[in-house]
Amino acid sequence: MLVLKSILRNMVRVGTLTVIDAKGKKYVFSGVNGPEVTVKLNDHKIPWGLVLMPSLAAGEGYMDGRLTVENGTIYDFLALMSQNMEIGGLNRVQAIWEIGGRLFRRFQQFNPADRAKKNVAHHYDLSNDLYDLFLDKDKQYSCAYFVSPETDLETAQEHKKRHLAAKLLISPGQHILDIGSGWGGMGLYLAKKTGASVTGVTLSEEQLKVSKERAKEEGLSGKVSFHLRDYRAQTGTFDRIVSVGMFEHVGIGFYSQYFGKIKELLADNGIAVLHTIGRSGPPSVTDPWIRKYIFPGGYIPALSEVTPVIERSGLVITDIEFIGPHYARTLRAWRRRFRANWNKVRDIYDERFCRMWEFYLASSEIAFRHLGLTVFQIQMAHRHMEVPPTRDYITRLEKEIGETAGRNSRAA
Repeated sequence: MLVLKSILRNMVRVGTLTVIDAKGKKYVFSGVNGPEVTVKLNDHKIPWGLVLMPSLAAGEGYMDGRLTVENGTIYDFLALMSQNMEIGGLNRVQAIWEIGGRLFRRFQQFNPADRAKKNVAHHYDLSNDLYDLFLDKDKQYSCAYFVSPETDLETAQEHKKRHLAAKLLISPGQHILDIGSGWGGMGLYLAKKTGASVTGVTLSEEQLKVSKERAKEEGLSGKVSFHLRDYRAQTGTFDRIVSVGMFEHVGIGFYSQYFGKIKELLADNGIAVLHTIGRSGPPSVTDPWIRKYIFPGGYIPALSEVTPVIERSGLVITDIEFIGPHYARTLRAWRRRFRANWNKVRDIYDERFCRMWEFYLASSEIAFRHLGLTVFQIQMAHRHMEVPPTRDYITRLEKEIGETAGRNSRAA
């Protein structure tokens, strides 16, 4: 505890953290008035883990019951630590680990087609019943778009799809490619609301089954087709290309290939929109716990790592929007729904899985609130002239799409 005590004494400037070690001894670390949290370290090895690799040690400790929160929740503990990190930055040990991590990050994100499929299966081929317990009814597993404080999750996810559809400037009869089509919600929405035809590609076999079933049930099999296919294997020409929540799995070593493929597939007068998690600050590394347990091969880029590659591909960036605060609200809604269905998740998996997933949702929300994560929506084209010179077209088209949705609902 000696080294951990020294780190926490310098780190905690807001709130109070009480730590109880494996022998029952209490240590109190306080700053100015703020949250009060008590954690118990039930294993004498955890203090060293928290010194050397805090995220991995905290996550594994919580999963295994070797770290328990006696006063508050795991969210409260992570929020307290993150607020103080936001103020004081990384300690020396963490800074050294981050420098070392950067040396190996291209290896960690090495995602050729066969490895990419395995990495996707690790997360997205879990039971569909699990995702039903915390996502909205359309299974949108990406940042929602809350237009007001009163907007609920279901409505916010509809608004996200509408917002992206407006940025794509779709005309009836056009052909759209959805890279990373998931459970099919985005592709089906675009086909229903715009009159376009959609091709969706995914590497998840479980998601593919659901998306094909949904297209059949909604009578859209003739307008929407879904395929188990790596984006690198896609051929053809598309008027519009959209990719939501997939770019995080590409890997920095494959960015040139990714944007080169979009340029190749996009029609001369086409428009593409990329929706991805990103960093507000400079490049960094993937959190080791997230990489090991949740998203192997994943990486969240800084904007400075993305825009130069787009420029070199020959595409033109026509608009960038940052909607990071919306993801903090989305994750809070998911976490609350997950906790409300804890026993049902436990019946599918086990208690350790529940704690793992709670840690994932809590730490992700906190990263958007305190640690600089955001969401980029990047609009691209071959030429600037394909997009109107002012952004008011987005609001106008959102209204038109919403009115179309209302008419379709009343007709049904």
